[in-house]
Amino acid sequence: MPGPGKTLVIGTSAVSAPEVAEAAADPTFHVELNREALTLIQQSRDVVEKAAASGQRVYGLNTLLGSGRDTAVEEKSILAYQVQVVRYHNSGVGAYLDRAAARAVILARLIGFSRGGSGVRPETARFYADLLNSGIHPAIPREGSVGSSDLTQLAAVAAVAIGEGEALDPSGAVVPGAKALADAALQPLVLAPGEALALVSANSYSVGAGTLALVRLQRLAGLADVALSLSLESIARYDGGGNLSPFSPPIQAAKAVDGQRLSAEAVRRLLSGGWLERARPEVSVQDALSFRAAPQTHGAFRDLVQQFERALEVELNGRSDNPLADVGSGLMVSGGNFQPMQLALSFESLRLALAHVGISSERRIAKLYPPQRTIRARHLAAASGGSGLAQEELPGLLWYSAAGLLAELKFLAAPATLGAPTLSADIEDHSTLAPLALQQLEKSLEAAEKLLAIEALTGSYLLLEADAAQPLGKGTAAVVGCLADILADRPPASELVERARHALLVREEGETQ
Repeated sequence: MPGPGKTLVIGTSAVSAPEVAEAAADPTFHVELNREALTLIQQSRDVVEKAAASGQRVYGLNTLLGSGRDTAVEEKSILAYQVQVVRYHNSGVGAYLDRAAARAVILARLIGFSRGGSGVRPETARFYADLLNSGIHPAIPREGSVGSSDLTQLAAVAAVAIGEGEALDPSGAVVPGAKALADAALQPLVLAPGEALALVSANSYSVGAGTLALVRLQRLAGLADVALSLSLESIARYDGGGNLSPFSPPIQAAKAVDGQRLSAEAVRRLLSGGWLERARPEVSVQDALSFRAAPQTHGAFRDLVQQFERALEVELNGRSDNPLADVGSGLMVSGGNFQPMQLALSFESLRLALAHVGISSERRIAKLYPPQRTIRARHLAAASGGSGLAQEELPGLLWYSAAGLLAELKFLAAPATLGAPTLSADIEDHSTLAPLALQQLEKSLEAAEKLLAIEALTGSYLLLEADAAQPLGKGTAAVVGCLADILADRPPASELVERARHALLVREEGETQ
């Protein structure tokens, strides 16, 4: 059982994507529904009960699904049909989601219940809160959703809720869902009419796991400016560059792009108090575009991250259920809100933006390579005197690793959402493939984090070898100090980059809190 931690109270007011990510990432977080949410959930359930009592035909309540939408389910079979729906959709494949992502899926669906459109009973919503608070980790396969509701991922959760399916114990071993419930002293949920579809028909994987990606993207935006600042410091010392004019307030005021302004401000803050702020007659009139236009590139990325946050919150706070149990009209209404097109396109655009951030980073790394050759030549000359060849702190071909990561970023930038086939006898003839676009984004994030870590390591190494009489900015000095200890250990290249990546992202986490 998780220990005591913070509490997320879910009501009827809007929730933010960062708070969902925080609660999902921390297994000690306690989640509860307040009275207003439970009242609204009951009101939406009343709409379902009214429709069921009327005998009207309602999709998924008393009809089959997909191409069977016009085939009735006999009243005596409706309860058994709920179990059949869960079993039928529990068809995902691939590796299981980690604990944070699994919690994010459950939490996103629970928040969806609280919006008042799903028609589940209050006790069903409370049961999903119990799953979170009891630390139950359903075994949710990554693959299976085409982005018209994350049916297979949500069915894996629903299967555990009804005492079937599989879960992961604290050691990561797969156990029966019934055992996971029993160990948490929970009785399996018995679904009421219409609840099976309500449990599986939402985009909770794309939205929930998307909130975790958002946090990483926000930290990466800061990391990109840190790596850029270190490269500016380095190019100033080795190649006469480091012109800060492109980061000046007049330039940023000349173009109303918030992300661009924030990026330039971050760079000036990191470099404040250092040598680059001084008037240097010998400084180059203009640096290469990978330096000079970095605020424009990083700024466009920052703006897309903000748009992504808004898209996530539209989904979190909306009612994507089909059919919608509409409290206002008292009707069950069919619709297409389960199609998260805005979110899917946000996943797409972010990967393209990350590739552009990577292009600039790799080009800056390339321009820091000649000074490394000079340092190696100096070491080789010293070794010729019989002192032995010094082991360098920075592996020589990290630039090549950066180039490989950039190639991966470019490959991952290709569209993912255009490839969905038609399904269910051509009734489901368009899908968003949002989960695939998200998974490609997660890969892009990992590659970009490593690439920027290599740039930061390269800049820090060169600055440690440079003339100490030229002081660093306060922010860049702190980063160099952090990475100096990692470089001094001279770990293998893979470990070096991973340790630097972790240290830099932890630093950004502190900066954003």
